[in-house]
Amino acid sequence: MNEYRYDHRTVQGFILSAIFWGVVGIVIGLLISVQMWLPAANFPPYLTFGRLRPVHTNGLAFGLGVGAIFGLSYWIVMRLCKRPLLFPRLARVQLWLFNAGIALAAISLMAGHTQSLEYAELEWPLDVAIVVLWVMFAVNVFGTVLKRREEQMYVSLWYVIATVIAVAVLYLVNNLALPVSLTKSYPVFAGVNSANVQWWYGHNAVGFVFTTPILAMFYYFLPKATGLPIWSHRLSIVAFWSLVFAYLWTGAHHLVYTPLPDWIQTLAIVFTLFLIAPSWGSVVNGYYTVGQDWSKMRSNYLTKFFILGITFYGLQTVQGPTQALRVVSQLIHFTDWVPGHVHMGTMGWVTMVITASVYYVIPKIYGTEIHSVKLANVHFWLVLVGQLLFSITMWITGIRQGWMWKATDAQGKLVYRNFVDTVAGNYPYWQTRTLAGIVFTVGMLFFVYNVLMTIRKGRALERQAAPAAPAASVTAA
Repeated sequence: MNEYRYDHRTVQGFILSAIFWGVVGIVIGLLISVQMWLPAANFPPYLTFGRLRPVHTNGLAFGLGVGAIFGLSYWIVMRLCKRPLLFPRLARVQLWLFNAGIALAAISLMAGHTQSLEYAELEWPLDVAIVVLWVMFAVNVFGTVLKRREEQMYVSLWYVIATVIAVAVLYLVNNLALPVSLTKSYPVFAGVNSANVQWWYGHNAVGFVFTTPILAMFYYFLPKATGLPIWSHRLSIVAFWSLVFAYLWTGAHHLVYTPLPDWIQTLAIVFTLFLIAPSWGSVVNGYYTVGQDWSKMRSNYLTKFFILGITFYGLQTVQGPTQALRVVSQLIHFTDWVPGHVHMGTMGWVTMVITASVYYVIPKIYGTEIHSVKLANVHFWLVLVGQLLFSITMWITGIRQGWMWKATDAQGKLVYRNFVDTVAGNYPYWQTRTLAGIVFTVGMLFFVYNVLMTIRKGRALERQAAPAAPAASVTAA
């Protein structure tokens, strides 16, 4: 197979785009973390917490996350299908549209144009652009899979296919709206129905953006990086179908103790608890894969990224179902516990697996080695420490907030009647969160530098290997 036909340029383009938007999103995240305890860091009208917070979430979820998903999914699909993309030029157009869309999304959100729906803030013209972008992705994925030269479909392909289908359905339904101008529309759902549809979408956006495509990467790149076969293909398939079946029913656990009918809440809680099983099916598969040779944790720098990543995934999928229980939700809902839970997944599970996958792919594109294994190890420890400090701090803050909101005196009256009193005590924890974010950001900058230096090294090798141009002949006049 001619390596050029695998369209490395598009894969690398999506990876570099994801890295760029990731840096932007992380820097904005640092700023809004400061704004929580230093109000003077808000710079109206565009650089305020209310404007920047959706830029942060969308920039990282869709800029970093989806950008990496596009590039790494194409890498996985081409190799598991043993053929190049069916429409490589379409993928190139998709790359340019993706970057234009993310840039316009950031500008529109900073300008205050929003649908006010979590993870679906963008107004209808950008929604249309995203649908077009996703159709391009779907056409290339399904076309390449249908024309594959390898009959057996490894589990990573199943996870990519599930991502394409589920995200399409979720995004279309939740973003149904009636436009009234170029910059404003109103959702077709209202009241309780709107809340139910929104969190059916919101939680499954986590499931099919932060879970299924990341599992596709995990199942593909862990065996590739370690040289160890996946422990159980059967377990991976059982876990896949169980996960896909259960995830779509869980969104209403975000709406416990709301006007949503109790039976819908209970159904969501039951399926959320069920999710522990398929999630830990993948965790066990990862552990037993590396369990064939635990020395890989020392000798192969990528192994610890994948194993710590799947560990955080496992912890998150125990913590999530636990906090869905009514008795737990009544304490921690609406507190900082929730961002602590979310960031353990995004900073631990998602980021570790994506960066490890990029570390594997970029040197392969250029037929070289990573610029510095030592820097990669420094990156690992910094993001690990930063993520743990961030998440644990937020869990403590959340429990403290919940108890303060509920504290009553002997007469049954609220002890903290002034809400500001419950906020002031959070400042030391929010400052620690900013410190954790700085540690994590430094680690990610080591990653960016390492990747760019590897590309530079690879291009230098390409120039050395290129045949010298023939000297021009000189004739006398």
